[in-house]
Amino acid sequence: MTTGNSRADARTTVGTSRADANRRRILDVALAELLRDPDASMDQIARAAGVVRRTVYGHFPSREALISTLVDEAVAALAQADAGAREEITDPARAVARSVLAIWEIADRYRLLVALAQRTVTVQGIRERLAPLRETKVRLLQHGLDEGVFSSPLPAPALAYVHEQMLFAVMEAVNDGLVTAEEAGRSATVTVLTAAGVPASAAAALVAEVSEEPGGRAGGASGKPGG
Repeated sequence: MTTGNSRADARTTVGTSRADANRRRILDVALAELLRDPDASMDQIARAAGVVRRTVYGHFPSREALISTLVDEAVAALAQADAGAREEITDPARAVARSVLAIWEIADRYRLLVALAQRTVTVQGIRERLAPLRETKVRLLQHGLDEGVFSSPLPAPALAYVHEQMLFAVMEAVNDGLVTAEEAGRSATVTVLTAAGVPASAAAALVAEVSEEPGGRAGGASGKPGG
């Protein structure tokens, strides 16, 4: 009986691992396909992933659910990048600079997805997903305001919204060809710092310095997965 149970458990484990691998492949391929063609259908994604359409729908009941999952993964990647960039950094301005540069690299990779998600995931839904990251930013901005490093007529929670919308606007500007992805990262970071009251020259100098540090980001990614 024990042997039979062990074999059943092993089959279950193998089946689960295969399902997880299929799900991961579908997500990776879906991201690539949607960045290449924002109108890519579930059929296209299934063909590109090398699975049948039923398999895709077995993991994601709709195209909207698939995109929503990709957005969740993007937000998780943003939060991880933010936390890693700020680790052991005590100066608020430097922490913001490192955070925005790191976030931009992830955001640039997903920027076309974000534009697509706004068609299928409500703006409110995106804002709710970003709430934990925004709360972290509020604490950082408040620290900077308390220390006199930042200066703004806006309270920290409102300033965090301003910074968030600035990054969305820069992503749209890149999508519309108004600024290159390569220059957008640094430019967005300088803009965020100046919005927090840091003089433009000081903000530009800090961003240039931080970009050369280990873990710093010098510009944008390619806009493609793994770019």
